[in-house]
Amino acid sequence: MRAIRRRNTKPEVALASALHRAGYRFRRDLPVKIDGVTIRPDIVFTKQRVAIFVDGCFWHACPEHGRAPKVNDWYWLPKLQRTQERDARNERLLRSHDWLVLRIWEHVAVDDAMGRAVEALASAAGAGN
Repeated sequence: MRAIRRRNTKPEVALASALHRAGYRFRRDLPVKIDGVTIRPDIVFTKQRVAIFVDGCFWHACPEHGRAPKVNDWYWLPKLQRTQERDARNERLLRSHDWLVLRIWEHVAVDDAMGRAVEALASAAGAGN
């Protein structure tokens, strides 16, 4: 478990690099405090209030690729359930404070993820006017 990264995963770094090459500036792993809860989106556009999470298929139970563990399920199933509950709570808190939340699965191609991020930023900019 110690070897599992919380940040700077390959899909997250690939998306951040693509965004940076395109000229977008953002913060990485920035703590956002809302109602006493600290939320750490992978990529944060503070001015536009856009939070991007790049979720791993196993850890966040991807409906397409996630699978239930076959070994030590007594340990893993509650752990994965708590992750899903935390994700839902964090997304609800951010949205309730006028943040645009974007969740991108690790299996999504970088170009597609980039397109979704740019679209979200344009939407946030339009909503701010």
